[in-house]
Amino acid sequence: MHDDVAEVDFGTGPAGTLRRMVWVFPERESTRQAAMWRRVFWTAYEEVAREIGLSWISAPPDAVAVDATERGNPRVYVDGERVTREDTLFVTSLYSLPYQAQDVFNQYALYSVLEQSGFYLPAPPSLSPIVNDKLATVLFLDDSPIPPIPTVRIGTGRDLGLRLYEPVLANLSFPAIVKPTGWCAGWGICLAHDVEDLRGLLSLAQGGETSLVCQPYLGAGTSDFRVYVVDGLPLAVLRRTPKGDSPVSSGSRGGTMEYVPMPPELVDAVAYFAEKLPIPFFCADFLYDGTRFWFSEVEPDGAIAPDQDADGSVKVQRRLIEARFRAYQRGHAAWRARQPSTVDRSGS
Repeated sequence: MHDDVAEVDFGTGPAGTLRRMVWVFPERESTRQAAMWRRVFWTAYEEVAREIGLSWISAPPDAVAVDATERGNPRVYVDGERVTREDTLFVTSLYSLPYQAQDVFNQYALYSVLEQSGFYLPAPPSLSPIVNDKLATVLFLDDSPIPPIPTVRIGTGRDLGLRLYEPVLANLSFPAIVKPTGWCAGWGICLAHDVEDLRGLLSLAQGGETSLVCQPYLGAGTSDFRVYVVDGLPLAVLRRTPKGDSPVSSGSRGGTMEYVPMPPELVDAVAYFAEKLPIPFFCADFLYDGTRFWFSEVEPDGAIAPDQDADGSVKVQRRLIEARFRAYQRGHAAWRARQPSTVDRSGS
């Protein structure tokens, strides 16, 4: 339903010296997984960026090197090429899938280095721990007009067998959704029918010391509404519907996707999120159980679903990507305008 993408005039973006976007992403995919990422997302990002006069690349944290030997003038390099805060912005949204765990500190540390080096970061590093931990997100946005889904968080480790977590189960109802606190794309989501199921999942998570959250299962057919917010305005809404009796609606677990009109119940909540998260682009996810909406999570680097048109006549994906990237251009230009009018030696 491509007509349900809002006709919002986001302009063409300001002219300036910004030339490239660097997506900081840990490079640990298999050959096949990397090929999938490129086919589904990266090629579209590269092409849309090129159309608006920018380059887009994905780079792991270790591709960035910094020379700070001259006081007050850090020099930043990406794959050996000098970049400056005038010509480059970095997308610094944390990724922590299980095979990326060893990169988490490197990502956090690099985000801080780039911020202290004076670069414009459309996803501020301070936001990463909030949006990456599902309970932290719920607590940060606890006064949302749409209530957050009730959440219990349990850390796993060597003392799990002592069951010191038991007090937090007092208000947990079953069946319950159990999932890692910081994974994405529907990975690791399980359905626990009783406390014994939960204990089994906790013992498995103990192997990787993976913290879990538990939330009430809202029932079969619970759908997920992803709202794409650009410069504080909802641009599109993607409804994801689970396949059969699956408790997960994401495409990676077989769910179907379609663009739908903005549900009126979400209008106030999206405005609230835009005020709490004054950044150029983010996705807000809501669950609908057939009766009411629940707030689920926000993602500053939320995936833009592939275009669903068989004939390719309407490229919704490309419109969303372009709106996002132009918002980054405007954010970078506004950031530059706020900088002190002193001689900037970062490009010298």
